[in-house]
Amino acid sequence: MTDTADDLIERKMLDDLYADFEDAGLIPLWTQLDGLMPATPQSAAVPHLWRWERLLPTAERSGRLVPVGRGGERRAMALSNPGLPGLPYATPTLWAAIQYLGPREVAPSHRHSQGAFRFVLDGEDVWKNVDGDAVAMRRGDLLLTPSWAFHEHQNVTDEPMTWIDGLDIPLVAQLDAGFFEFGPDELSTTATPERSRAERLWAHPGLRPISRPDRPNSPLAAYRWEHTDAALTAQLELEVEGIAGVLEPGHAGVRFSNPTTGKDALVTIRTEMRRLRAGTRTTPLRSVGSAAVWCRPTPWRTRSRRAEHPPGRSGTGRPLDPRCPPPRCSVAYSGACI
Repeated sequence: MTDTADDLIERKMLDDLYADFEDAGLIPLWTQLDGLMPATPQSAAVPHLWRWERLLPTAERSGRLVPVGRGGERRAMALSNPGLPGLPYATPTLWAAIQYLGPREVAPSHRHSQGAFRFVLDGEDVWKNVDGDAVAMRRGDLLLTPSWAFHEHQNVTDEPMTWIDGLDIPLVAQLDAGFFEFGPDELSTTATPERSRAERLWAHPGLRPISRPDRPNSPLAAYRWEHTDAALTAQLELEVEGIAGVLEPGHAGVRFSNPTTGKDALVTIRTEMRRLRAGTRTTPLRSVGSAAVWCRPTPWRTRSRRAEHPPGRSGTGRPLDPRCPPPRCSVAYSGACI
């Protein structure tokens, strides 16, 4: 079919209109709607598994070659999702990394607008100072660093420590709300108390100081493994007794919460711990939230020492392998991991 003169005129006018859009810094919605408002989320991230047997030796090599002070700043190695090439992101909203602090090392102070958690994989007797409050870091503990809190680390032993870092860096970057500031080179305190000031004030089950107001992020800097372990163990024991408490048969779970509000411990990152009875397979679930998951075949012993287990391994000798299911990925777990 041949275009009429009117068709040619209309096409020329339309071409001119789109050229004027570009010159004016405009993009018409009707050319972008599918990308801006898809019927379902279209994440570029893909499910991925990182092998601990490769991560730990790489972290140890970094400990020998890369300084932890100014210049190396934190010796953290980010998990990079293959679906997000060139970006140090585990998922579109979560930065996750392996951090390695060598014997007698000090990681100097800084602060940032990104919120963070630390989950200790291996090691004992490292202290994290959060705004001058010394918090002990022990295997299996979850530790929080709320947005804009100065924090630093000191290892007072002759053994290294390895932990997981999780920060909302990609989310904050999308909001264009990133701030960062170096702190003093000297530690704010070299104290090594058994319990931090925050724990002495807030870590009493079901009790809170009347004098302190609610906070958006948890004021509790450490959630101790012995409490997490006891809660998960109790759920599975009660299930055997016929008492409700587990998520589903053989599947126990707890969520780390803010004692001032009962909501999530951090406003932008949900932190949970699960335990599966041997042989359990969970119901597949799909969520728009992405996740970083670490599985371990057997629980830690409370205050266990490095001599009992090789670094990064449980009593069975099997490794910790981080994995990241992206948004809308159907996920199920089986075995006996926590």
